[in-house]
Amino acid sequence: MGLTIGVDIGGTKIAAGVVDEEGTILETYKVPTPPTADGVTDAICAAVSEVSSNHTIDAVGIGAAGYVDDKRATVLFAPNIDWRHEPLKDKVEQRIGLPVVVENDANCAAWGEYRFGAGQGHDDVICITLGTGLGGGIIIGNKLRRGRFGVAAEFGHIRVVPDGLLCGCGSQGCWEQYASGRALVRYARQRANATPENASVLLALGDGTPEGIEGKHISEAARAGDLVAIDSFRELARWAGAGLADLASLFDPSAFIVGGGVSDEGDLVLDPIRKSFKRWLIGGAWRPHAQVLAAQLGGKAGLVGAADLARQG
Repeated sequence: MGLTIGVDIGGTKIAAGVVDEEGTILETYKVPTPPTADGVTDAICAAVSEVSSNHTIDAVGIGAAGYVDDKRATVLFAPNIDWRHEPLKDKVEQRIGLPVVVENDANCAAWGEYRFGAGQGHDDVICITLGTGLGGGIIIGNKLRRGRFGVAAEFGHIRVVPDGLLCGCGSQGCWEQYASGRALVRYARQRANATPENASVLLALGDGTPEGIEGKHISEAARAGDLVAIDSFRELARWAGAGLADLASLFDPSAFIVGGGVSDEGDLVLDPIRKSFKRWLIGGAWRPHAQVLAAQLGGKAGLVGAADLARQG
């Protein structure tokens, strides 16, 4: 199979890109994400039509945030779009006249990293994305493992604290409440409120109050040596690394790939994640350790992965 299109559905924009067999994006087109479910489907079809106009396309892969069924056809549930048992594959295929594969967006990103990014050379990798929430993907034996019903690897909703913080999913104590972009902001605001003298840089980057602290401020302040910002990253890393140690007990991969916006800070967050992982890995003194690697494809991973999964069929 030759060229395929990957579609990445984001909260503010939908990106479609033509991707070759080497994972290279040849052309992209972006449209704003509409507020309605039908509007999103219209926008997907429009973006695919636009980006394919100068190319011969064999198939389309769509990465959607939510639960996708085992046939990679129906979005069972999407948290940010009003899709409930939405037959997205059939709707898009009927309009664009090409084969369509629908996959969870975190699975797409994991597959993209495995095929063309940090996972190259590994047969068994676990990917986590530390963004606004926490997502993931499982590749074992060179295959994307989706579970019987297609909804495996929802790592962010593993409960790590019984009766802990309320999660948007309706449960309590989910991992993403302690290791995610939202968690990082919460840590920074709490610490800045408790010890403002240690958060002078961080507070100055916002509006001077703990409530005005945003994620971008924490990153900049940490690089400038702000103690509260650095400690906030360490707290997030402590939870992230401990979670990876638990996943090592389940899957025993050769590598963990850490992506998402939080991971863009590089060793500022990855080094303490590695330290926490080593601290909490059961039998760590006597067993091989998986590598903890930074994702390489950045925001392109989902689009590239979706396109390649469409190529796989």
